[in-house]
Amino acid sequence: MLENFKKYDLYLYMLVAYLFSIACRYIWVYQFSGYDNFYWNDQLMINTNDGYYFATVVKDMLLGSNPDNQLLSVALDTYPGTIYSIYYAAKILPFSLDTIILYAPSVVSSLIVIPIILIGRAYKLTFVGFLSALLASITWSFYNRTMVGYFDTDMYALVFPVFILYFLMKFLKDNSLQDTLIASLITALYVVFYPQGYAAITALFIMFIVYGLVFIKDKRAFYFSIALMSIALIKIALFAKVAIIIFIFFATKQELLSKEKNPLYFAIFFVLLFIIMGDGYELILSKISWYTKTGVEGKTLQFYDVAQTIREAGKIPFETFANRISGSIFAFIIGVIGYTLLVIRKREFLLFLPLIAIGFFAYIGGLRFTVYAIPAMALGTVYFIYFLATQFIKEKKFQYLAMVAGAILFIYPNIQHIISYKVPTVLNKQEVEDLTKLKNISSVKDYTLSWWDYGYPIWYYSNTNTLIDGGKHHHDNFIISKILLSDSQKQSATLARVAVEKYVAKELAYSPVSTYVFEKDGKILNPNHVLNEMKRDNYPLPKKTRDIYLYLPFRMMNIFPTIALFSNLNLKTGQPTRQMMFYPSSPLGEKNGQVVMRNGIVFDTLKGLVKIGSKTAKVQNFDIVTLGRDSIPQVQSELAHLDGQVSVVYLKNYGKIIVMDNQTYHSTYVQMFMLGKYDKNLFELVISSPYSKIFKVKI
Repeated sequence: MLENFKKYDLYLYMLVAYLFSIACRYIWVYQFSGYDNFYWNDQLMINTNDGYYFATVVKDMLLGSNPDNQLLSVALDTYPGTIYSIYYAAKILPFSLDTIILYAPSVVSSLIVIPIILIGRAYKLTFVGFLSALLASITWSFYNRTMVGYFDTDMYALVFPVFILYFLMKFLKDNSLQDTLIASLITALYVVFYPQGYAAITALFIMFIVYGLVFIKDKRAFYFSIALMSIALIKIALFAKVAIIIFIFFATKQELLSKEKNPLYFAIFFVLLFIIMGDGYELILSKISWYTKTGVEGKTLQFYDVAQTIREAGKIPFETFANRISGSIFAFIIGVIGYTLLVIRKREFLLFLPLIAIGFFAYIGGLRFTVYAIPAMALGTVYFIYFLATQFIKEKKFQYLAMVAGAILFIYPNIQHIISYKVPTVLNKQEVEDLTKLKNISSVKDYTLSWWDYGYPIWYYSNTNTLIDGGKHHHDNFIISKILLSDSQKQSATLARVAVEKYVAKELAYSPVSTYVFEKDGKILNPNHVLNEMKRDNYPLPKKTRDIYLYLPFRMMNIFPTIALFSNLNLKTGQPTRQMMFYPSSPLGEKNGQVVMRNGIVFDTLKGLVKIGSKTAKVQNFDIVTLGRDSIPQVQSELAHLDGQVSVVYLKNYGKIIVMDNQTYHSTYVQMFMLGKYDKNLFELVISSPYSKIFKVKI
């Protein structure tokens, strides 16, 4: 057995592995340290949109910056662990909030190395645990969601479950109720820091019960363990939960619960209480359903479902699946074999199965789940190397060398991935400047309407409110999509005013306002009729209580076809209303008046024709746009064919050519952002830069 262990080695292994994990994450900081465009307030900005959700709540607690945002209190109730930990860090530490949210993911997530090393130590495989910790801490999926700047609750997603697994496995090995006490307390904390993990921990708890019933002979302590874990998963206040867990533990230790009584009934009572007062089973089923459903949804009106537009919710190729879990297909296969060997020799490792199952579900459910399989596959990979080394090498020092060499072989591809994974910040410096300008001219009760991707950054930098954001993007996606895609600016302005005023008046928080837009006296009206009426000058508007702004960023252009899906829809039937065309690209070159674009489209500027694949279409409108003073678009227009089916816009300063259908050409976004054409009775341009145009709704 390869285990020459000294007391201080454990702490040295933990320290080295922890610093290794942080150092690898610092590569991103080094790569972008010279890019001034990614800095704000002398600090690198974060690289995930959702980070601004939690950051805004903390900022509001510190400064009272967003008092009118209906969703912040919900955030505080849902993620108290994350928000309060960052809040107190900002109060105590001598760092700005921007610095804390930038580095928190690496500081917290790197703690994953500790339970992995402890698991190895528990089975006299400390060096295996150490090398596994190095591998797991930087494997693709885990790194991508915990890198510097990826400020999100994902930094807690895996750390807590592996700690819980360690103490449950230690209980199964040593039969010490104290280990289950710690596992229960960590579980209680976990659902406060990462409520999405409730389903995963429920699955782990079920596996723990099954394992104990099958393999444990003396089940007395096991039954009390079930009770403690059940309490940890019951939906009650954290302090009450912790108090009950500690009371049950000490009551058991002091034998206040008589030995004559069968603790099985005690366990059954608390399991039933968990079933009644918990919702783990429902969460598991609802998550599976959400990540596998398609199409439109709605009872009376048929709205487009957002699930199928989110990249992380789609099926992924096997190579991507394997890379994200292990770094390569070869490493993945070795990991599966090694884990199987581990289970054969140490059956307590069966407890990893729920996390492996969730990770493997990613193959059909989406890439975000792959992270759960990483610890088991990392342990399996290194254990396989250990197995070969101890089987075929006699001298211990050469066994260690072989293990190190083998581990490097599997660690290296993940470091290569880190070096190549150059994720930019959510916004650049100029975009943030535009939003801070908006903060200076707006009120905290005002609303800024844009696509949900930009919702949280709008909160954080402009202190205004939104209708849709990274967490609230359901039926109201239709409202924003319609405002951006409408070929009537009157309809866009009216819909914006009606939606915001109704949302505020009814204090809807996470509930959609779209239903109220299309109802009267509790009855659903014909949405097509309502929308057509909004184009009329005499449409009755609600009383104006605040200003509304339209945020039209340049970066929205790349996702514009996806945005269009949500309003290119007959709400009565759920069917698309038309065949939309929107192809942004850049020119590769020009010859004899024919411009070839990177996406393969050919634009014949002399004949006014566009060739898309095997089809040719006549161009109606051809506009060349250059940015003038204050980034105001200067448009040179040409009518190529009166009966043209498509329009072409050349944004000269951006090096972009967009081919689109004529209706899209007349949309709010194209006309107001690209061409600078807007009805001055309806809108006022308040902020203009190459990166964004922000308009105030005047009605």
